[in-house]
Amino acid sequence: MTRARALVERAAGNPVTRRIALLAAAALTALALLGPRPMLPRRVFDGVVVLDITQSMNTLDALLDGRPASRLVFAKAKLRQALARMPCGSRLGWGVFTEYRSYVLTLPVEVCGSYAELAATLERIDNTMAWAGGSEITKGLMSALRISARIPEHPAIVFVTDGHEAPPLAADFVPVVPDDATEPHGLIVGVGGDALQPIPKVDPTGHPIGVWGSDEVMQSAPKSGWSEPDRSATASAAAGTEHLSSLKESHLRELAALTGLRYVRLQSSTEVDELMRDDRTLRTLSVPVDVRTTLAGIALVLIAFAIGPLRRVPWHPALVQTLFRMSPSGDKRVASRRQV
Repeated sequence: MTRARALVERAAGNPVTRRIALLAAAALTALALLGPRPMLPRRVFDGVVVLDITQSMNTLDALLDGRPASRLVFAKAKLRQALARMPCGSRLGWGVFTEYRSYVLTLPVEVCGSYAELAATLERIDNTMAWAGGSEITKGLMSALRISARIPEHPAIVFVTDGHEAPPLAADFVPVVPDDATEPHGLIVGVGGDALQPIPKVDPTGHPIGVWGSDEVMQSAPKSGWSEPDRSATASAAAGTEHLSSLKESHLRELAALTGLRYVRLQSSTEVDELMRDDRTLRTLSVPVDVRTTLAGIALVLIAFAIGPLRRVPWHPALVQTLFRMSPSGDKRVASRRQV
């Protein structure tokens, strides 16, 4: 390190070298002001987030800003935060699940260029979009994996659900990953509390009209060939708890193990944007990278070298690391876009 410092001081004593350093610093500063964004390979999120919009997701067992909130509202708030923090170049799409199918609302698009559209679409997702009262989670997840396999880019699936199967699964039910759901990858995100809670009942416009009673839902697995709930059969099983809901974590863990997806639980302390940096959801893409910080840092070093103060500063590796620190991979969107 002493030799390196001596070489730097000797070069700094040469007027020609100092003049060249100042010219280079001026050029780099001018380039930084132009805001170049070269395309560089980065590992970024590329996937579709599928939200469970069935009625059990209306259960009020989440906390949002210290107040009770439904599972769906809580999950949307967390996703909204994640969207604002995702680095440019990431690709995100939205989907919904209800009955036994998943549907893609928007294919994955670049988050910075389509931030307003993604935020507006997320805001409009609610349970009024559901066209049936069933909630066959296993089939819905397999449906989402099929969709991913059919999209040319083969995006990851982030399936957000409470795991509440309605009607209940038979005791001998064995889920199978369909052959056309090739190379499944992504996350299963569980949302909800551990204690059983009443499931709010809503009208077609989304307004609450009470809670589901034990005699209004199927309390046991349907018989073969079942298509619609047999209301007369529910009365005999009124002592069941299928009209109540909690996070079915063990069921979701089993589905994750079956499909090769990772299971995570969504809590108040969870940062969804960090979850989305899981290797199962990332893809190497060429993305625009902001290099202004890097260029300005190099220009600062050259200016310090040219005017001399660097020679009077103790030469320490930490100083060099600080001055040459690269900007984070993938820049954040501008503040004005966060206000959309």
